[in-house]
Amino acid sequence: MTLIEELKWRGMLQDIIPGTEEQLNKEMTTGYIGFDPTADSLHIGSLVPILLLVHLQKRGHKPIALIGGATGMIGDPSGKSEERNLLTREQLDINVAGIRKQLEKHLDFNESLPNKAELVNNYDWFKNISFIDFLRDAGKHITVNYMMSKDSVKKRFQGDIGISYTEFAYQLMQGYDFYWLYEHTNCKLQMGGSDQWGNITTGTEFIRRKAAGEAFAFTCPLITKADGGKFGKTEKGNVWLDAGRTTPYQFYQFWFNASDEDAEKWIRIFTFLSRETIEDLLKEHAANPGARQLQKNLAKEVTTFVHGEAGYRDALETTEKLFSQQHASAGSLSIDDLENMEGVIKFNYSREKITTGVDIVSFLAETGIFPSKGESRKTVQNGGVSINRTKISDITRRVNTSDLLHNQYILVQKGKKNYYLVKCTE
Repeated sequence: MTLIEELKWRGMLQDIIPGTEEQLNKEMTTGYIGFDPTADSLHIGSLVPILLLVHLQKRGHKPIALIGGATGMIGDPSGKSEERNLLTREQLDINVAGIRKQLEKHLDFNESLPNKAELVNNYDWFKNISFIDFLRDAGKHITVNYMMSKDSVKKRFQGDIGISYTEFAYQLMQGYDFYWLYEHTNCKLQMGGSDQWGNITTGTEFIRRKAAGEAFAFTCPLITKADGGKFGKTEKGNVWLDAGRTTPYQFYQFWFNASDEDAEKWIRIFTFLSRETIEDLLKEHAANPGARQLQKNLAKEVTTFVHGEAGYRDALETTEKLFSQQHASAGSLSIDDLENMEGVIKFNYSREKITTGVDIVSFLAETGIFPSKGESRKTVQNGGVSINRTKISDITRRVNTSDLLHNQYILVQKGKKNYYLVKCTE
């Protein structure tokens, strides 16, 4: 399969400019994707762009990851219903550094490679361009009519919020990025999510009008969940690539808990497993869905890609300790197990209250596991709470020193996946 054929099979191709496949088959091509530095870590919504760059490099082409240090100060209106808060220069520097560190884990920057990866920051060229220069050299090449025709702009014009000139200019700035890379690195290809199609094609048009050149592009569909929920979101918020924000255990659990329908789609997109291997997994899963082999393989591959073998082993170890029948008794967990368990939210609680005894409803609310006694009571009555792996349904049940593990800890489970460790202190 060619690169484009593989991306089609994996479900990673939506829009494509005619001639793009021929260009990729003809010669080593430099292609780029932009990453918006709105936080100091990327989240799993950024995994597809990263994977596209990896696929590109694996096929012998040269990948460039562009971090939008300049455009990040403006804000992309694509997919947004309102104006984004502008970031300070200091916060952007922190965010850019964090994203750079993550991207360096997945692309090969070996200087000896003819297609070695590169990292660029568009602030490096925009910082020296005056407003007058930009209007003369860039603004005159793209008409307002052309910019207004883009869906991302039209939606904002038609809404109540409108769009500021600042965000309106984002499209032109991104188009200039493509032109600058075309001129300075011979970059002929831009990739991105389907919501970026308007911005991307502005770049190809800019290159045609200003440099009389030919540029290419393709996009990947935006990832969705079968149940209509937002991809990459949990009740705790975004699933981040930074282990400090989302632990390897929590990261693993996101993929492991994918629905059958999502897992069948995501195993193609988010792994590098061969077509033959994936088709075998799909057959195995169809024969025995309860074994969840598809989800296990998906979680393993993606967790290893992002957090390495060590991160995957830690996630698996935590999963086994929390869910395996071998550890059915919470008493079998050592102090080290409890203290070092990933993905478990920790709270301190008054030892004095435990000594005298406290009703379960108050205990769950006062520790912060539940926001209120009302929600605590309702969940207990519905069988959604366990203490030290024993389900509690009696709201009059009291928590006391007999519940302490190693005379200090109480392991609380809320629902199927949420664990809390309460440490009783003086």
